Amino acid sequence: MPRTRLPVVLAVAAAVALLGGFVVAQQFLAGDDVARLTLPPSATTSAEASATDGPSTDPSASSTTGAAPGTATASELAGAWTVTDGSVVGYRVREQVGGISALTDAVGRTSAVTGSATLEASGDALAVAAASFEADLSQLESDEGRRDNRIRSIGLESDTFPIATFVLTEAIEVPAEALTGATVDVTLTGDLAIHGVTKRVSIPGQARLNGDRIEVVGSLTFPFSDFGMTPPDVAGFVQVEDDATLELLISLAEA
Repeated sequence: MPRTRLPVVLAVAAAVALLGGFVVAQQFLAGDDVARLTLPPSATTSAEASATDGPSTDPSASSTTGAAPGTATASELAGAWTVTDGSVVGYRVREQVGGISALTDAVGRTSAVTGSATLEASGDALAVAAASFEADLSQLESDEGRRDNRIRSIGLESDTFPIATFVLTEAIEVPAEALTGATVDVTLTGDLAIHGVTKRVSIPGQARLNGDRIEVVGSLTFPFSDFGMTPPDVAGFVQVEDDATLELLISLAEA
């Protein structure tokens, strides 16, 4: 190659490398800043918004719009409840590209969630006596299809272990203010099964009576190794940090 062309070739190579680095940064480092799961708007908030702004286009708000928030007694709420629309289970992890941590979390979620809960009343007191939930992890979706495909065979290995379950092992005493629609802190203690491994965990969260629904949101951060998983690693270039966060939003309706 003539020496006069060498600077041009080097300049082109540098531009290509710079462009490639920019694409990697955009796709992996910047990511898609997905908000953490929270309780959806209350029936009161949804009703006020509908009256002021017209019909809501938010699917999570539609399930309770029009239901009076009101109050309920323990005996009225006692009985069987089942998981309904608006329920979501997902993960949150932090990826690295070439040893550099992404600016935001990688988040995948699925609405393929089923389960039930049993509430029992004793006078004015109410307790969640039993609950079990199941999520189909093979239905997890993020903002990156290649990530969704990778976790089917590495890390979560959802092709081999498609189902995650949680079974409550300790009753939850429901605070009295929850019967008026107030948001209350709760802890879900039970057996969590992921990747073929079952562990006793305590998931901190919040719960609320919202119209004709009971809603629970919570999250738990743990090392991949707790459930026999290895953080995904693609050719040593795209890696996932050691901790993962489970997020859940459970919406229950009377069975």
